[in-house]
Amino acid sequence: MTVGTAEPSPADRLLACADLLACPQCGQPLAAVADDATAASTRTLRCPHGHSFDLAKQGYVSLLTGASTKMTGDTPAMLDARAAFQSAGHFTPIAAALAAAVAAAVPGGDTAVFGADSPPAAATGEDRPGPHYADDTADLADLGNPRVSGAGRPEARHRFRAGLATPGMSVAAASAARLATTLLSTGQVAEAARRRPAADAGAAPGNEATDPRSTPHRGDRDPAVLEIGAGTGYYLAAVLDAVPGLRGIALDVSKAAARRAARAHTRAGSVLADAWRGLPVPDAAMTAVVSVFAPRNADEVARVLNANGRFIVVTPTSRHLGELIEPLGMVSVDAAKEDRLAESLGGRFELVGREAVEYTMSLSHEDVARVVDMGPSAFHGDAGRSEEIAALPDPVAVTASVTVSVYRPR
Repeated sequence: MTVGTAEPSPADRLLACADLLACPQCGQPLAAVADDATAASTRTLRCPHGHSFDLAKQGYVSLLTGASTKMTGDTPAMLDARAAFQSAGHFTPIAAALAAAVAAAVPGGDTAVFGADSPPAAATGEDRPGPHYADDTADLADLGNPRVSGAGRPEARHRFRAGLATPGMSVAAASAARLATTLLSTGQVAEAARRRPAADAGAAPGNEATDPRSTPHRGDRDPAVLEIGAGTGYYLAAVLDAVPGLRGIALDVSKAAARRAARAHTRAGSVLADAWRGLPVPDAAMTAVVSVFAPRNADEVARVLNANGRFIVVTPTSRHLGELIEPLGMVSVDAAKEDRLAESLGGRFELVGREAVEYTMSLSHEDVARVVDMGPSAFHGDAGRSEEIAALPDPVAVTASVTVSVYRPR
């Protein structure tokens, strides 16, 4: 009988990431307070100036200070709906594209293959596995042995074939980690990751010493990723699954989200904080910062990224959930959203890559109700919209369409 190793508790997961956090009052590093008698870590974080923060019983830590934040976070009902929708696999291709982008930002860019006994054998040339780019199309049915063409494009567009969808499952047998591994194994992304530390320096020799962010990782700190507006922790967990050894911080202004994200992954800690008041993270501590359908604080993100770091933003296009917006009176997406994003980040970041991910989901009426209840439309009108949903086909074909944009600090 084999005895498995017990997973760390949510509190222990956070304590293992304590070096990635900074005091929200003074900006000094936080560390776990050791018990005087046993030298073991307690459930308290403290900075050198004596500011202390106790972990909640659910394993997250609140680094909110001062007056109550005006930011509106997700409610428990919204998070329940989102978790159910995400666990059904409908947004797996989006999570996979995000994981691939983060893995490319991590030195080495290696990913793990989940759902397989061993990694795929090394391949070269035409035998190298990777997404099929003929006509800018990635076909999930061919993930086992696709071919590569059209490498070197600054922007790739992946359309996932609708025929793979079944009611209650948008993409058949495609985990985020496996798809991320497939994307990275093209050589195009992996080679870029290997060359990045030298290629991105972009400065004359010797300039690194004048930039406090020029060292990829301060001290002995390992690569790390921060998700702003982490919600359920679904996307952060997909990233951590795809990149062995990477640690993560899930940050959200919602207490319900912080509680849920504390259980998202064994290498992630959960923090309750308002990104607009400042990120409770030391300077240059992060290899990557990600934002999926969430607000962004460009100045703070630039501060916490190291010199070779990446800011990866996932935004919906005007086609996202388009088949549901009018029938259900949902909040629509501004067609100029990408332009406004680039403009808002232009002063601190340079766009280095952009990928469109678009595919068709097959959603049951229960799935549709979750879509309505998990997003901003839940705050507008009748969140259930039962009569309008009942009038839709069952299942109904719905477009998922997002843009994954990758930025580097200027």
